[in-house]
Amino acid sequence: MRLALTIEYQGTGYHGFQYQANANTVQEEIENSIERLTGRKTRISAAGRTDAGVHARNQIATFDTNSDLETDQIAKGMNYYLPDDIVVKKVIRVGKKFDPRRDAKSRVYRYSILNSNFRSPLKRLYTHCVIGSLDRDLMCEGALLFLGEHDFSKFAGKVENNKTTVRMIYRSEWTYEHEALTYEVEGNAFLPHQVRRMVGSLVDLGRGNLKLQDVQDLINGEGSARSNAMPSKGLCLEKIIYENYCDLTPVN
Repeated sequence: MRLALTIEYQGTGYHGFQYQANANTVQEEIENSIERLTGRKTRISAAGRTDAGVHARNQIATFDTNSDLETDQIAKGMNYYLPDDIVVKKVIRVGKKFDPRRDAKSRVYRYSILNSNFRSPLKRLYTHCVIGSLDRDLMCEGALLFLGEHDFSKFAGKVENNKTTVRMIYRSEWTYEHEALTYEVEGNAFLPHQVRRMVGSLVDLGRGNLKLQDVQDLINGEGSARSNAMPSKGLCLEKIIYENYCDLTPVN
């Protein structure tokens, strides 16, 4: 049978989600917990591959198993073996053809900024501190430029050969309350570093280092402006959205 996991993790101590030789990853920890629970080596498939230091509130991953354990027993057993910065929030049965990446309609990411005159030690693992004034209205206006289908090659890190850099953005917006600024973006998929570079261009816009036309030129693949990647610690994969799998709704 195929099981789908809803996973939350703090990415601070990991070199990303995807397995890497000689590096600590979230995938390795999850697979180790399954092996210790079931006695069998298992490879999982995930909806998204978060970069080093990026967090997730509702990552989705699947694996196949012949275990007789109930889904709630699997969740409890895995959590017993997992470190404190990773937790399986839910386990459900899905069809053998379900693919967490290909069947996803969209992904939602959130980037958190503390716009203050000094950093916050208590928030340092989950927010990036930006010191100095920001034109928040201009940043909101800039966020709207990302809506629709665009070639995001100027916002991407290293991309595999022959892979398209065209992505569809359904939602791109800032919310703010006092010193807390939150950028939330929903798209069909994202390139490596794409969200952090999108946020970086909007912060540069708010600082006056870029103009709206510069951001538009980046989106159009034109001009000499650069998009700078924000630190990974402020980024969180909030949820994966599926049309035909209502049981995979995010867990708060």
